[in-house]
Amino acid sequence: MNRSYLYNIIAITVIISMYSCNNTGNEANKYAITQAYNQPNNQADVLIQADAKSGTKEIEPYWNFCVGAGRANEGLRANWQEQLNTSIEECGFRYIRFHGLFHDDMFVYKIEDGKEVYNWQYIDELYDRLLEMGIRPFVELSFFPCDMTDGKGTVFWWEACNTPPEDLSKWKRLVTRFVEHCVDRYGVEEVKKWYFEVWNEPNLGYFFNGDLNDYLELYKTSAEAVKSVNKDFKIGGPATSNFIISKEDEKRLKEKGKITDLTLEDLANAQFEGVLIKEFLAFCEDENVPVDFISTHPYPTHFPLDIDGPAYDFSRPVNSVHTDLLWLNNVVANSAFPDIEIHLTEWSSCPSPRDHTHDYLQEATYIVKQNLDCIGMVNSMSYWTFTDVFEESGAGDEIFHGGFGLINFQDIVKPAFHAYRFLNQLGNIEIHREDGAVITKSSRDNKVSMMVYNYPDEYPMAIQMSKNSREIAEETLNTGSNKTFSIHLTNLPKNTVFLVETLDKEHGFALKDWQRMGYPNPPNIEQTKELRKKGWDTKKEYIKSTNQGDLIWSSSVTPWAVISILQL
Repeated sequence: MNRSYLYNIIAITVIISMYSCNNTGNEANKYAITQAYNQPNNQADVLIQADAKSGTKEIEPYWNFCVGAGRANEGLRANWQEQLNTSIEECGFRYIRFHGLFHDDMFVYKIEDGKEVYNWQYIDELYDRLLEMGIRPFVELSFFPCDMTDGKGTVFWWEACNTPPEDLSKWKRLVTRFVEHCVDRYGVEEVKKWYFEVWNEPNLGYFFNGDLNDYLELYKTSAEAVKSVNKDFKIGGPATSNFIISKEDEKRLKEKGKITDLTLEDLANAQFEGVLIKEFLAFCEDENVPVDFISTHPYPTHFPLDIDGPAYDFSRPVNSVHTDLLWLNNVVANSAFPDIEIHLTEWSSCPSPRDHTHDYLQEATYIVKQNLDCIGMVNSMSYWTFTDVFEESGAGDEIFHGGFGLINFQDIVKPAFHAYRFLNQLGNIEIHREDGAVITKSSRDNKVSMMVYNYPDEYPMAIQMSKNSREIAEETLNTGSNKTFSIHLTNLPKNTVFLVETLDKEHGFALKDWQRMGYPNPPNIEQTKELRKKGWDTKKEYIKSTNQGDLIWSSSVTPWAVISILQL
């Protein structure tokens, strides 16, 4: 049963109990007094007055359109599937993207006695279960079956083959047969709802052992294969990695010295551009190659290469994703394909699977801020990833190892999970939105849902990586000051009850409870059960509107806290 649904049942039970006492019991009096003395705080840092019956702007909930996972074969495991089912129920994810669909551990392709042999059983098993759970594949066409290549170029410990075959006709037949099989099994109308993306970050040599022309030919071949089955099937790319500094600004900034000498202001004033986006769109126009969506991965805290060559990690300003999307929307609008969709098929605070920040409260706050700031600019922003059942670098060495997941290997939800759960509770009509708060309602039942969050003003950058230890993550967590919020919402039904759910340093943040236990690694069975419970243990309170239909809520919100206020 959906845990959010259980919270609502509990709330309704509490309300019935209060009413059954005719408002004379201790709990009822306490409840009434709390409301009676709660007045708007005109000195609040964020002061909002809004009408619950207002609002006409429709919101597309792009935050739950897609979520990422590691590789296809991991999806055959019980804990992966259980965690995905929880993520779908609570966060509402509708598509899922992962690597390695054609990797050898899926046994899709081999050559026997000089003949190509196809085997779809593992893909069928995975796709059947995804569709049964109510989530569709956002198909990443990768990697090469090793029998199709020389097998020398690989990436990850599981040795994904990344070198294009000399004869792309083999790849074309594989993609064509695969898409035809999907149509035979699931029907053409179902597959029309899927997305087919060609490769992953082909601009990085360890993912694609070829040059730009090699990728463009691979894309063209893949697009021809997919469209040969049905012209309405959606194909796109180039799925490139982080935005990089423009050539002009690179030259200018080089004159200032090393990249580590640059200030946040230097980066804020520099023009960042999506890698290979313009070249990709120009190629599709010139070669008359179909493209239905553009995809890229604008991580905000990492550059594949710095100005002088070696890899490094450096935070950009907190609004960098919004800035990148402005650039991307402009490029698409001025291309030969102005109406194509835009999908950020990977996104997180950073692209490292060993960044302790992923396990911390500030990850949740960053997720909420970026998703609310970028409303209306993109069709999806796919969080990388929903689970720590993820093995690109092998297994994590402890239960909180900085993995990408919203949920860790032991099924302990992280603060980031609650960020997506809260976002999923928002309505589709915007009543009010500003930095730090949003008020929405549902067009279906007019119920109101709100969120507030405190991304500290003292932290103007995207949250920093914390790769080798938790030190930076702890410093970040302890940065910032409280902000006071005051919301006065009118035109509600009288005595309307709301659930106020708080995610902060003490609630819904199981890593802190693990630290209090003394960092057991691994925790025993009872400790694991307790940590699972603590992961879900956000602070829950209930408030109600007045007899006049006013709701007044004021609170001092601690740094990095996220609060959901949901009409029941």
